[in-house]
Amino acid sequence: MIHKNDYKSPNRIVNRLYKKSGIYLVCIIILFIVIGVLTTISPAYRFSSHTITEWTSEIDGSTFLHLLGMENRAFQEAFPENERLPKLSTTLFHLATNIKPNDPKSLLGNELPGFALFGAKIIVAGEGTDYTNLPVESSPPLEEVLKDRKAVVDEPEEESKKTDNKDENPSTGKRDVVFIYNTHNTESFLPLLPGVNDPNLAHHKTANITKVSDRLAKSIEANGIGTTVDHTNIMNILNSKDWDYGKAYTASRPVVKEAITSNKDIQYVFDIHRDAIGKEETTKTINGKDYARIAIVIGQDYANTENLKLANKIHKLMKKKYPGLSRGIFTQGGRGHNGVYNQDLSNNALTFEIGGVYNNLEELYRSADALAEVFSDFYWDAEKVNADSKEE
Repeated sequence: MIHKNDYKSPNRIVNRLYKKSGIYLVCIIILFIVIGVLTTISPAYRFSSHTITEWTSEIDGSTFLHLLGMENRAFQEAFPENERLPKLSTTLFHLATNIKPNDPKSLLGNELPGFALFGAKIIVAGEGTDYTNLPVESSPPLEEVLKDRKAVVDEPEEESKKTDNKDENPSTGKRDVVFIYNTHNTESFLPLLPGVNDPNLAHHKTANITKVSDRLAKSIEANGIGTTVDHTNIMNILNSKDWDYGKAYTASRPVVKEAITSNKDIQYVFDIHRDAIGKEETTKTINGKDYARIAIVIGQDYANTENLKLANKIHKLMKKKYPGLSRGIFTQGGRGHNGVYNQDLSNNALTFEIGGVYNNLEELYRSADALAEVFSDFYWDAEKVNADSKEE
């Protein structure tokens, strides 16, 4: 039996099409009107790219990466296993109030003058890490950095290491695949500077963080991985250009670009620093020996998930082999910070804060050796995986 209303179905379909077409047409007209208004009104009332940037900057960058991860799983690997997409209610609350429910710093940053300048965020928290002991980057006047200070350097004795089957260990041969440099090359340590008590004045032309970089490179090479250390004096470049301390990354950028351009074998780029907070936060006793703890910093003002993935892998290995050595993974950016740290120049570029201003060379070297061991394990495992995939 045919229902009488069925005879009207063609007309209903036509009417429905007309209705939908009308809605689309109205939407297009409204779109053109809005575009016309935005392009003809006074510039003072237009939506500038800066305004849009300010709005979107209030949304956690992980939200965008999670959304991208829905289409491409590679983006999901940049985050810890338990990391989840932020709730819509939390995101809307943050947009409306500029306060993150799980970040008390966001409230304090609005209420305490100058507090908002501390732009670090915890991506992966290490043992004891919270928003009360974030990495601190001092920024002293350049004239203080360049002052001559007395230094006493007592090189610690080499600790015995296993050298079994050294000739059988893998090697990169003549290829230098790791590049190490120091943007803040004069960063020093109070135990090396008699008479200096102010952490902001812990700078020296030779007794500084470059010694830790040299030790790290030596230990990495001992594991068969070709490494080069750049000793460019970035502070002298700042002085010659009449730049302030805050432009150190601008000064070191050409150094990194030249290294990568001139040596196509470079796969990893590490910028080595030291922190400026108290020794209790930068020191860990492991198996009866004191180590200078290590923080991994990622620039948050650019998009590169590969660096974050690398940081996660190294953090996990440190946590497994040297519990408590890693302070965690942090992003840094926003007002008052570079926020890129030259990490956009390589997919495997990291900033390591090894120890702090109160650590001594023995603790620092021990940590450099541990980091070299962890990185070498990661490197050769990755090389094995790459070789196996090529064979398949």
